[in-house]
Amino acid sequence: MKKILFVFALLFISESVVSQTTLDYFLKEGVTYNEDIPTPKDVLGAELGEWHVRHDQLVQYMHAVAEASDRITITEYARSYENRQLLSLVITSTENHSKIDEIRENHVKLTDPSVSSDLDISEMPVVVQLGYSVHGNEPSGSNASLAVVYHLAAAEGRDVEELLSKVVVLVDPGMNPDGINRFAHWANTHKSKNVLVTDPGSREYSEVWPGGRTNHYWFDLNRDWLLAQHPESKGRIAWFHEWKPNILTDHHEMGSNSTFFFQPGIPSRTNPLTPQRNQDLTANIAEYHADELDKIQSLYYSKESFDDFYYGKGSTYPDVQGAIGILFEQASSRGHAQETVHGVLEFPFTIRNQVTASHSTLKAAYDLREELLEHQRLFYQEAMNEAERASIKAYVFGESADQARTYHLAEMINRHDIQVYELGSNISADGENFEAGKAYIVPTNQPQYKLITAIFERRTEFTDSLFYDVSAWTMPYAFNLPFAELGFREFNNNVLGDRFNGEMKSNGMVVGNRSSYAYAFEWDEYYSPRALYRLQSAGVRTKVASLPFSSVTQEGQKNFDYGTILIPLGVQDDQNKVHELVQTIAQEDGIKVYAISSGLSTSGIDLGSNNFEILEKPSVAILGGDGTSSYEVGEAWHLFDQRYHMPLSIIDTDDLGGADLSRYNVLVMANGWYNLSEGETNSIKSWVRNGGVLIAYKSAINWTRQQELADIEYKDRIESDEEEGPRPYVKQSMDSGARFIGGTIFNAKIDLTHPLGYGFNDDEITVFRNSTTFIEKGENRYSTPVYYTDDPLAAGYISDDNLETIKGSAAIVVSRYGGGRVITMTDNPNFRAFWYGTNKLFANAVFFGQTISGSTAN
Repeated sequence: MKKILFVFALLFISESVVSQTTLDYFLKEGVTYNEDIPTPKDVLGAELGEWHVRHDQLVQYMHAVAEASDRITITEYARSYENRQLLSLVITSTENHSKIDEIRENHVKLTDPSVSSDLDISEMPVVVQLGYSVHGNEPSGSNASLAVVYHLAAAEGRDVEELLSKVVVLVDPGMNPDGINRFAHWANTHKSKNVLVTDPGSREYSEVWPGGRTNHYWFDLNRDWLLAQHPESKGRIAWFHEWKPNILTDHHEMGSNSTFFFQPGIPSRTNPLTPQRNQDLTANIAEYHADELDKIQSLYYSKESFDDFYYGKGSTYPDVQGAIGILFEQASSRGHAQETVHGVLEFPFTIRNQVTASHSTLKAAYDLREELLEHQRLFYQEAMNEAERASIKAYVFGESADQARTYHLAEMINRHDIQVYELGSNISADGENFEAGKAYIVPTNQPQYKLITAIFERRTEFTDSLFYDVSAWTMPYAFNLPFAELGFREFNNNVLGDRFNGEMKSNGMVVGNRSSYAYAFEWDEYYSPRALYRLQSAGVRTKVASLPFSSVTQEGQKNFDYGTILIPLGVQDDQNKVHELVQTIAQEDGIKVYAISSGLSTSGIDLGSNNFEILEKPSVAILGGDGTSSYEVGEAWHLFDQRYHMPLSIIDTDDLGGADLSRYNVLVMANGWYNLSEGETNSIKSWVRNGGVLIAYKSAINWTRQQELADIEYKDRIESDEEEGPRPYVKQSMDSGARFIGGTIFNAKIDLTHPLGYGFNDDEITVFRNSTTFIEKGENRYSTPVYYTDDPLAAGYISDDNLETIKGSAAIVVSRYGGGRVITMTDNPNFRAFWYGTNKLFANAVFFGQTISGSTAN
């Protein structure tokens, strides 16, 4: 195998005067182009790289070139939150287009072991998907797509004709439309037209918060391939499985003082479920990248950073599905031309490297076509063989009392071309009981066996202690759902019900006739917060039960748990409206509401008891802006807007001094380092003292402790005995990195009687953590509603020292400050929108924080 070497050459020019780079700079030498195909300048009015292309311009050009070329078809596969088109281009020879459906259907059969052995791959086209700029402020990718598509549409001659006869190219020109547009606006707004400002300290190279990397709600879409929580990802995953590409490229940018990276990544950090053949093929393809980058004298490297462990990224998602994912990372100009250690890095240069890597990928696909197709066929055949030998024959999961959360996990798994079934009969396994029609089952004996294993496994042993992203993502843990592995004995045909059809099963109904006294519903369902806020917004007066009670309903005697919501009719201004809203929350929010005819309980508290706490409609603000994590602010915003249908005011920290905090009764401080003035700090203190609820998590709890708002103490890290004496210099990065918690799942205990525990039905909960903040349990014995167990590791990596330290430490501590409450959480309860299981902790803090007794807080 050819050894990939660094090539040292002149990399950049240092002119600051604006110079025109023509399209020839990006195109292959010696190739003629069809003049009937429009160039980017023909459509957009500027040379490629002269300006950062806006997303609407990207769409405009792609439609124009598709209209002019019989090599291209174009479709819309999704719309972003801001209603921008996400496009899929299919580029191949005209002959292939004439039978494109047949080609696709035959190609997909390679992933079906029951028929793949009979397929002749000698003439079968290979499928390559080129994906550009999933991070909006990494624009060289989306701008490169213009040159790549133009070349494939307009190039003439035997080389391109041969290529397109054997390769079907799928192009996703802009994977993050909202972020691309946000960043293009920033870069173009700050560009000097006559003399480019190359000073890295200039405003052009420092985006304001939240930046253009993320989508509308500030999510990193390159972490969402497996999670599929956003419309961009949902559409992209559907397109992926429609075609099952052999290679998928993922074009990114990195620090301006870097060069160019292509995979393989660090070998020891490859997920064990990825076959070695995948890595061998990736290395073979890398030689093509090296050859082409050598020709244009670009510096590059491979195998030294990044990894292939987390399957939720664009460059690793294909690896567990018989394909090759390839990450490209280009040093970023962050604008139009920026000084770096290599000289002035100009935007056109960054685009050219991405164009070059795109073409080297296509050349490799053409040359290695049969090897890639055979790898795909063997991957699924081998997966089925492993499934047949495996002791685990199915996974079952579900929570009868929360059909929404159960559904959303089934929905997510189903998106990945995995067969999911309703549970056909009641079953008990691993100490859990699962109810027919209320749970789902995933058989392992299917082609996606490897991906199914990745979704459900609880891995705790690793060959490496460093991770580029999370080390665990066990999905039932994320949804806090009971689940079990079924073996030969438990798994039979009786447990398989109907195939999952994408429709949500609902517990929603109103039990009983139109009530004349009260309605009540428990807090179990995921969308209970949406239902409660719907009622409160309409002026309905509500209470929450701090103790259990029993009442007679049409279904008989019903035992109501802690956190039951009571709607007493006698205190309402408009009872007819209440009756209508009760029907609405049953139908639209999946809530089972009970009509209660008497205030006298058969056991427990009566409905007029003071142990029913009056609820105030939450008016919530969150601090954002410089110093705060846009990811975590965005996660809270997304939860409120998309799921709970609640408004969330985002107050920039720079504007806090002029904010009227009296408008709010809940204030959230997400992860961040807060540098607030004395006046701003005193304003928050006064607001809490007067009855406000302050929710702070992750590093934000440092600020609450420093300001003596939260009565918490840090837990000293337990240090294990280490080797004495000096360590090799080269080991420093690895040693320090191993002490971080990059993303691990832990077991915790939750107090089901505490307002923050309302709606949970098991005192064991799994939480996600990616920080090393450890706090002691509160001195007040009732102030720690959630804490880590003495056997805390559920899945993922943690060092021995951190494992000892986290045992028995607090996850949530509630403090009293005057008439208000300060709720401190060590972990983010809304992680990446897929951690459904702890969203309720956050919702409980918002809705019920006001009800927490001062005598139970620190």
